Amino acid sequence: MSKAEKLLKRFLSKPKDFTFDELKKLLKSFGYEEAKTGKTSGSRVAFINHQTKSVIRLHRPHPTPELKRYQLDNAEDTLKKAEVIT
Repeated sequence: MSKAEKLLKRFLSKPKDFTFDELKKLLKSFGYEEAKTGKTSGSRVAFINHQTKSVIRLHRPHPTPELKRYQLDNAEDTLKKAEVIT
């Protein structure tokens, strides 16, 4: 099992300690890239897959790096709608 597959399995199990950096790595493995909106973008982040035209928007968590459950659910729903995961 590759690192990306292990990370996907971890993501789908919705652990309470899934971090923003882990999500970033997972999305990159699916062809998403983080949109650079300049210094003033604050904690709002968008990940874009140009092939599927899919966009995942979320707030970068702070002060701790762990994502909330609703953020994991939203990311999973978007990945399923874009048919990136089943």
